[in-house]
Amino acid sequence: MTTASSSQDEAPRQRVPAAERRDALIEAAVHEFAHGGLHGTPVDRIARRVGVAQPYVFSLFASKRELFLAAVERGFELIAETFDRAATEFDPEIALPGADVLNAMGNAYVQLLRTHRDYLMLQHHAYAACNDEQIRDRVRGCYARIVAHVERLSGAAPERIDEFFRYGTWLNVAAAMGVEDLSAGCEWMRAEQRGQAGRSGVGNTRP
Repeated sequence: MTTASSSQDEAPRQRVPAAERRDALIEAAVHEFAHGGLHGTPVDRIARRVGVAQPYVFSLFASKRELFLAAVERGFELIAETFDRAATEFDPEIALPGADVLNAMGNAYVQLLRTHRDYLMLQHHAYAACNDEQIRDRVRGCYARIVAHVERLSGAAPERIDEFFRYGTWLNVAAAMGVEDLSAGCEWMRAEQRGQAGRSGVGNTRP
């Protein structure tokens, strides 16, 4: 009777190319840094998410900062791809009256914020980490490139580009807080103000 060994039955493991591992680590870093930020996220947690040991991470990235920046740059690349797609798909023949490619890109960004929250939160963490000079320089570069990209795609005047990015910042803050509006006097803000007024009055009333 012939008995096959378990080692003979098992298929040999396929080696995952370093490029694929690097890409997987960046994707895992996006989600982990989105929740913990640069300083609150252990590299080991990112490594475990991909199924590798922490020393392997540092064979692909020189430091935790470099992994964080790779994740941040991935987020800005996603924004650029979103704008590219919106500009390509924009058809003035079927667009709403007065709408142009810049409006289409803005609408696409709103949808991106709704479906990719981790990328939104990572963007906030990127700005918060700008006390680090190296991070600040790289984040500035990412932001400058996305502005230039929108300028090329839209051909809009500088004033409209400025307004587009001011509104984008407004959207980022609103999306992070889970609200649709940041206008003074909007419903949720008035409710918060009434609640604060009520709490400040507790214990201050006299018989």
